[in-house]
Parts: sequence; C-alpha cells; structure tokens
Amino acid sequence: MVIISLTLLGLAFGSFINALVWRLHKQSITKNKKQKAQLSIVNGRSRCVHCRHKLGMYDLIPVLSWLYLRGRCRYCHEPISLQYPLVELSTVILFIISYLYWPGFQDSILEMAEVVDFGVWLAALTGLIALVVYDLRWMLLPNKIIFPLLGLAGLNVLLQSILTSSADPLTSSLWGALIGAGIFYLLFQLSDGQWIGGGDVKLGFLLGILVGGPLPAFLMLFIASLLGTAYSLPRIIGGGLTVKARLPFGPFLIAGGIITKLFGQGIVDWYLNSFFY
Repeated sequence: MVIISLTLLGLAFGSFINALVWRLHKQSITKNKKQKAQLSIVNGRSRCVHCRHKLGMYDLIPVLSWLYLRGRCRYCHEPISLQYPLVELSTVILFIISYLYWPGFQDSILEMAEVVDFGVWLAALTGLIALVVYDLRWMLLPNKIIFPLLGLAGLNVLLQSILTSSADPLTSSLWGALIGAGIFYLLFQLSDGQWIGGGDVKLGFLLGILVGGPLPAFLMLFIASLLGTAYSLPRIIGGGLTVKARLPFGPFLIAGGIITKLFGQGIVDWYLNSFFY
C-alpha cells in the first residue's frame, strides 16, 4: 500500500513539477499583469504550450494522457515534449527509492521525528526535481523555488530539534549549510561569478541543510564534482564541448545531495572499512 500511495503521489507531484517549471519561466518573461495572473500555479488553468487551448481533465492524467495522445496535443496535434512523462516517472522512482532506502525506516518502530523528516524530504525532493528541470532548460535556479525550500528545510530542522529534544539536528544542519554554501561562495568570489553562479551558492546552502553535518556536505560536493567531471570530460576530449563552455551544475549538485541523503552513511562505512580497517 505504501508503494502504491507513493506511486500515485509521485505521479501527481511530477505533473505539478512540469506545470510549475513552465509557468515560472513564462511569468519571468511576461510583463503583462493579466497574463501573469493566468500563469499562476494556484489559480491558472493548464494550457497547451503551442496553441494555448485549455486542457481538460483527460489531457492531464500523468503519463497515461501522453501515451494515449501519442505525445501530441489533442487540439493542435503539435508534439508534447517527452519531458512530461519522464519527469512524472522520475518523481515516482525517486519517491519509492527514498522510502526503500530511508535510513530511519530500517527500525521497526518509527518515531514521529522520522516520519516528519521523510514527509519534508518528499516535499523538498519535488522542489529539487523542479530545479533540475529548470536549470537544464534555462541554466537558472530560480529564487521562487529555492527560497520556499529553504524555509521548509529550516522549519524541519527546528521541528527535529523539538521532537528529539536535542540541538544536534540544528548544529549538524548549520555545519552542512556553511560547508555546502561556503566553498561555492569562495569560488564565486574568486572567479567573479565565472566559475560558479549565485544560484549554486544558494542551492549548496539548501542541500547542506538537507544532508546535515560537515561530512555529508563534503561527500555531497565530492559526488557532484565527480558526476560533473564524468559528464563533461569525455565531451571535452571528443571535441563536443570546450573548456570554457557553460554547464548547469545544479543537476549534478542535486544528484550528489540525493545520493548523500539516502546512501551517504553506507558510502562512508564502505570507504572506512576498505581503506582504514
């Protein structure tokens, strides 16, 4: 039942991510107040990105509508991006993996703090996926997504401290945030924004809070750098990418944060057992 519930929840949140990303981008390039109101994620109606026709309920069923319509708009027959079902399915997969490998769920007795922490993680994961999509498409990490996630993460830290009657969640998250943002801020200042963007500094701060602790923050940055190198180096060698080419680093940093959150302790234990014991 939990897997089924997470599947349905993931499909719904994945559909929300697609709508959120598209509407935020359109709002950022639209000056007309009436049109901006129509693009509201709360009150606005879903429309075809090509013909602007309002979409009905049967056009908005995650994955199934795209398959039934064969990837084309019901009204103008223009192609619908493969991004939509991919984001919806990716959200489902990440929700289920998070549940299966959530560290605190290894115990038979779940404490309220752990349940709250997992619920906040799913909400944060939704925002992080939206940031990945936005950064890949427009090389930007919008504050309208990052700032609410920062508020959510900060509130969760306070709740964890209250529910566990301990200051450890607060201090661990503070160290994680300082390391996650501090290194990027240093690079940002040294390069005058050429090596790293301001959005990456804020994202590092957010992910540092989510992973918690100095060691997880360092591991997150290491994994993100490793993934970024593994992606870009073969393309540079092959001539398809220049050294000075701009790449969105947000997706790699987010991937590093997710891996660290779910598997970080296992990675650290494997490393220590392999090389020090």
